Amino acid sequence: MEREFAVKVRNLTKSYVRSHNVLENVSFDIPAGKIVGLLGPNGCGKTTLIKILAGVIHDYDGTILIGGNPPGPVTKATTAFLPDQTYLSERFRTVDAVDYFNDFFSDFDRNKAMEFVQRFNLDPKQKIKTMSKGMQEKVQLLLVMSRAAQLYLLDEPLGGVDPAAREAILNIIMENYAEKSTLILSTHMVNDLESCFDYILMLGHGQVLVNTGIDNLRSTGKSLEQIFKEVIGNDWETD
Repeated sequence: MEREFAVKVRNLTKSYVRSHNVLENVSFDIPAGKIVGLLGPNGCGKTTLIKILAGVIHDYDGTILIGGNPPGPVTKATTAFLPDQTYLSERFRTVDAVDYFNDFFSDFDRNKAMEFVQRFNLDPKQKIKTMSKGMQEKVQLLLVMSRAAQLYLLDEPLGGVDPAAREAILNIIMENYAEKSTLILSTHMVNDLESCFDYILMLGHGQVLVNTGIDNLRSTGKSLEQIFKEVIGNDWETD
């Protein structure tokens, strides 16, 4: 039986400094099987939320359920996380990173990963430490998209890349995530990605400002970018 919600969050609060909550008493549900746009200006808590869902941040208040389970070993086994920074060991070669994921995740498709290596024109034997930032990002992307995960968490996968590369990366994501899974994609490129989203979760000032299906927003006759600017106000310009 399929779960109605992929993610359930109740009364989530997270602070890095005592006087300031990045997320403050946040509650929301994300339906299963949707492509979700996680939107908001810099500092609104997007990355923090993704890291909490990925099980990377543990010191928070509130309740999180992913597929009915709290973040931990069970959810990590079915969640594919693409962070906004390189995390692979510098001593790894490309093929070592592929083999590491193959050993670690039962849903990893090694053949698919090696096909991506060729598609990206990567040298299987090149070490991570000798790669450019763009090449490292390609390695991380191919690792994540070679998993048949139930939940994908992608933190700004299109940030810092040129428009041509952006389109290629977006196509790879949209064409390769597992069927019936849920994909949460954090971005500030609202206009470029509107057509990809089924669902929108918009954060601002530590709160959930929008949490609804994209069709509900389109019924207003406004574009997602127009709604984003109205809801966020001038803060969107800082991103």
